[in-house]
Amino acid sequence: MTTLLRALQGNITTLAVDAIVNAANSSLLGGGGVDGAIHRAAGPELVHECRLLGGCKTGQAKLTKGYRLAARHIIHTVGPVWRGGVHGEAELLAACYRNSLQLAAGNGIATLAFPSISTGIYGYPIELAARVAVNTVRSTLKTVGGFTEVIFCCFSPGDLQVYEEVLNETAG
Repeated sequence: MTTLLRALQGNITTLAVDAIVNAANSSLLGGGGVDGAIHRAAGPELVHECRLLGGCKTGQAKLTKGYRLAARHIIHTVGPVWRGGVHGEAELLAACYRNSLQLAAGNGIATLAFPSISTGIYGYPIELAARVAVNTVRSTLKTVGGFTEVIFCCFSPGDLQVYEEVLNETAG
């Protein structure tokens, strides 16, 4: 089975997929950017479930219900803060995508949408982050099956252009 990989510009909280990925902070209790938007859209039940999870380390992933979202589930992952690229940021960012896909596969999730993890307030350069994201998803899908579609949901037209360029470069 071939998995459709694509990028789109939009609001990840409105996507009707099995799961969306939240670029969370380590507390999992909500924050700014996509994390805050997901928490607001999912409703107060989400923070109650997240309190029971005991936080999340950078690169790891945890699963919750989607509550008021169109998506049935939320996979929370904590991306690295950009510190110049010499502190293992690429490996930690790749772990976010890999661990999210593995968690999704283990829970029967076939359609999944990722935001651009770590490129907001965490400062990861979009061109580098998109390359890590696309390459990690492609390589992980070779060993983890069951997906019909993986979406890279971009907030801005500029981010969408970067993801589309990387997807086109690495197609094959």
